Amino acid sequence: MLDDNGIRPPLIAAGINLFGGPLGLLHRHVTGAIPIRRNTKDPAYLVTLKAYVAEIIKKHDLLFYPEGGRSYSGELKPTRLGLIGAALSAERRDLVIIPTAIAYDLVLEDHVLARQRVKKRQRPFTRELAEMVRYAVGYRSRAFVTFGAPMPVGDVDPQSRGDLLALTRQIRARIGALYKVLPTALFAAAMRPSITRRDLESRIDQLIEELAVKRANLGVTSGREAVEEAAEPLETRGIVVLERGRFRVRDRSVLRYYARTIEHLLVTTGRPH
Repeated sequence: MLDDNGIRPPLIAAGINLFGGPLGLLHRHVTGAIPIRRNTKDPAYLVTLKAYVAEIIKKHDLLFYPEGGRSYSGELKPTRLGLIGAALSAERRDLVIIPTAIAYDLVLEDHVLARQRVKKRQRPFTRELAEMVRYAVGYRSRAFVTFGAPMPVGDVDPQSRGDLLALTRQIRARIGALYKVLPTALFAAAMRPSITRRDLESRIDQLIEELAVKRANLGVTSGREAVEEAAEPLETRGIVVLERGRFRVRDRSVLRYYARTIEHLLVTTGRPH
């Protein structure tokens, strides 16, 4: 899309775990991604990375994930300070952040992530990749990318931790509001262990009303529409099953993974599913 509109593609910041094997060749020679050691605490590395990013920002656009990596629980994670602070240290008065939200009907590694739940339980990426291949059979999904208005940040003091924390909260709020609320997420958030189609549609209608008040980026406008679009892919994925006119949960952890993707938009978090 960027290329079609004559916009120079940005450089990409990617975790070092994505630079092994064929995937590493792709990043080195095609995407031009910058390898980031996310969890290192080596002061020399962090100072060097900060200076490097500051120099890059003077000549190039930079795309990165402010959460610092994938969400293993499905929920929107807090924004991390590292690369934002590094970009601000370039001291460009014209610096802007384009908040961007990406939502999927189905996530390829949903079963893998839902079982792990937290990053520290992560297995080697090659093993995760092998499991993803298993779940890729018959996998089809849509991706929705939503761009927000530019956020001028050239006046933010990179030396002020208070200013940086306020900025990260603002970025998270902007991205959260842009996130596309898709049928699978609504279905998961409204689902009970066992529920009739009519009751499920009614519960989703209530969620949609609540989200509409908050001006959420809704992908559907009714419970009936959400169930029509979400039921089959969730059944095919082995997450729910329709038996004798009632939807029943088959994989509770994966269902919760999808429910948590819109938890930040709801008044009451931690709803039972």
